[in-house]
Amino acid sequence: MFLFCQAKKKVVDIKKIGFIINPIAGIGGKVGLKGSDGEETLIKAQEMGAKPEASLKALKTLEALFPIKDNLQVITYPGEMGENLLRQCGFNYTAIGSIRNEITTAEDTKNAARQMLKIGVELLIFAGGDGTARDVHDIVGSLLPVIGIPAGVKIHSAVFATSPRNAGELALLYLTRKKVDLRQCEVMDIDEDAFRQGRVSAKLYGYMKVPFERRLVQNLKSGRAQNEDEALRAIADRLIESMEQNTAYIVGPGTTTAVLMERLKLQNTLLGVDVVLNRKVIKKDATERDLLALVKQKKSKIIVTVIGGQGYIFGRGNQQISADVIEHVGKENIIVIATKNKIVSLNGQPLLIDTGKDEVNKMLQGYIRVITGYNDEMIYKADF
Repeated sequence: MFLFCQAKKKVVDIKKIGFIINPIAGIGGKVGLKGSDGEETLIKAQEMGAKPEASLKALKTLEALFPIKDNLQVITYPGEMGENLLRQCGFNYTAIGSIRNEITTAEDTKNAARQMLKIGVELLIFAGGDGTARDVHDIVGSLLPVIGIPAGVKIHSAVFATSPRNAGELALLYLTRKKVDLRQCEVMDIDEDAFRQGRVSAKLYGYMKVPFERRLVQNLKSGRAQNEDEALRAIADRLIESMEQNTAYIVGPGTTTAVLMERLKLQNTLLGVDVVLNRKVIKKDATERDLLALVKQKKSKIIVTVIGGQGYIFGRGNQQISADVIEHVGKENIIVIATKNKIVSLNGQPLLIDTGKDEVNKMLQGYIRVITGYNDEMIYKADF
């Protein structure tokens, strides 16, 4: 007797998602331009040797989605806005719309989001910074879940994952789990012109829905707490006493490091990177190229602070101190400073690292010493 069995066809749940890259996001970071908004800034960044990195960061997101890529139908925009990378990675995709100019604009991002919303994608993933988040918000609002891939210079908004790879992990969880909470997360409006002049002018722009997993989504950047002047002076005095002769100190941006420069009676670039040697500024507003030339010929140390509310020590606003610079300097020559209040405000979340280079992230991973006062320091976990 012969038995003929017909196997049941497995029903594959195909998820339709949107994928947008702002190709020029973050291009001004390593050359010290503190942003990429505006065609003039883009041209200047290119003249200074800056190279686009948004696609490289978006690649890390797609790598995390490889396990389910055959179950995805990705809607994207032409060329560098998504199509090229998806083709390279072997994803099933449909490129829609068109780009009028060689240099993409905010209007291209808005058009892409508008068409993807109309098509009915389940999730929109975009790579960029706060400006890109605002463009997506203008179209999507709270109508569609989104995940931001951090690729800009200033990333104050809370709609971004903690790293490009974690953006992919977050999308994977949302697309494969039966239940993932959605939260309304802040989109911040940053004045780039003021930012380049050393002033942080930020206000709430709106909210977007984001799949929420505490370890994968970054917090909203918070400002410095009041009445911390004494603690900051104590940290600065501790650093000044320990400074070594003929050692270059790469001083990262922020109001915490600014107090150090004030105590040294030196002018500083509040939102840039300065280099101090023998208590004199030898380079103001340094670029990555400047720093690489320096660390290759002189013993150097890096001084950075913790971004309030978020916990980043590398990868947000200090891209000039790149992975290559950090590799040359070494973990043992990195000095992290922060007030106790700033550390407490992290609620046990680790310090965050997003250098764009996995080997360097792993090198910095683990426990790191944080100077919190003249005679105070703590050992705190760092992760990526």
